[in-house]
Amino acid sequence: MTSDYFRNLFDSYKEIQLKNRYIQNDHILPLLENYKEIFRVKQIGFSVLGEPIHSIQIGTGSKKILMWSQMHGNESTTTKAIFDICNVFANSSNVDMQQIQSNCTILIVPILNPDGAKLYTRLNANSIDLNRDAKNLSQPESKVLRGLFDDFKPDFCFNLHGQRTIFGVGDTSNTATLSFLSPAQDEGSTITETRKKAMEVISVMNKLLQTQIPNQIGIYDDTYNENCVGDTFQALHCPTILFEAGHYKEDYNREITRFYMFEAILSSLMYISNNEVSGDLYEPYLNIPENNKSFLDIIIRQTTIILNNKSETVDIGIQYVETLKNGIIEFVPKVEKIGDLSNLNGHRNILAQNKEFSLQGQDVLAEGLVVETVFLKNIKYSLKLT
Repeated sequence: MTSDYFRNLFDSYKEIQLKNRYIQNDHILPLLENYKEIFRVKQIGFSVLGEPIHSIQIGTGSKKILMWSQMHGNESTTTKAIFDICNVFANSSNVDMQQIQSNCTILIVPILNPDGAKLYTRLNANSIDLNRDAKNLSQPESKVLRGLFDDFKPDFCFNLHGQRTIFGVGDTSNTATLSFLSPAQDEGSTITETRKKAMEVISVMNKLLQTQIPNQIGIYDDTYNENCVGDTFQALHCPTILFEAGHYKEDYNREITRFYMFEAILSSLMYISNNEVSGDLYEPYLNIPENNKSFLDIIIRQTTIILNNKSETVDIGIQYVETLKNGIIEFVPKVEKIGDLSNLNGHRNILAQNKEFSLQGQDVLAEGLVVETVFLKNIKYSLKLT
């Protein structure tokens, strides 16, 4: 299938009620209510603070895929893509979509961590990272997911996440718009038959996506962690794929990335539906570059500042801090690094050319300082997102 094929589906069925970065239960409950006449929608448990956790079951086929989103409450792009895909299945007479539903049973948890989603935090209400609770199962949300896994007995798991803007692809200067991983299932990160099946599916997605966002796809380090959910499910011999929605140029609301994630998930479902995934075609996965923490949101390059009563030429790195305010995510610019940042890339670069840097009456420049406006030789630069 071509990109145009997926673009037409996306444009036709995109869920317009979900947009920007802040997605929580109040946003999806009306959508789930509408789905009850089409899919099997169930309340499957509660969060620490008593928020309901739901599942959506689509299709009747023998191949079973379990996927969950917003395990980390502030990673919402995959949730938007899930509802876009649900709309395709709910409304489209497309033969391919009908075939997926005949061949597969798809079980989706759209928001696993509703407390974290409401507060826009990575952690749950007990300040626990649910993706580090696979062994202890200390949290109600973790128990819900493990219960689903044990009862549903999936053939594949899709662990849906979002990554920060700091990640680049390998040694390139390209941002990692999407990233994947076939997690390890043992301390030696052995390439097992289970991992190969996940690698094969990732290879198929990568081949399609490279035609649109070339060299903007990475994989994560596969060091084994028994506390991670993906590693645990892989160790239980269920091919598990980590999906990470990342940054696309100037797309801080992740609406462009949303489409690529929609395409990745839907194309993987089509591949699983139409093929017996043996793992024999895993090798292209091994050529996907690994992610590096190689980006900052803004770098002011080669500006002159006064440090310790001396004039120095430095780079100043700014990173946005995502902050929930009145139901909207604001991107607050904060000084992350000061020094030689020539080894890092900036999503935005301000070339100071040794012009003098000042804050005009504000605090002394220091790491951690919130800085919305700077001056280079008295020329004003706004660091806010527009």
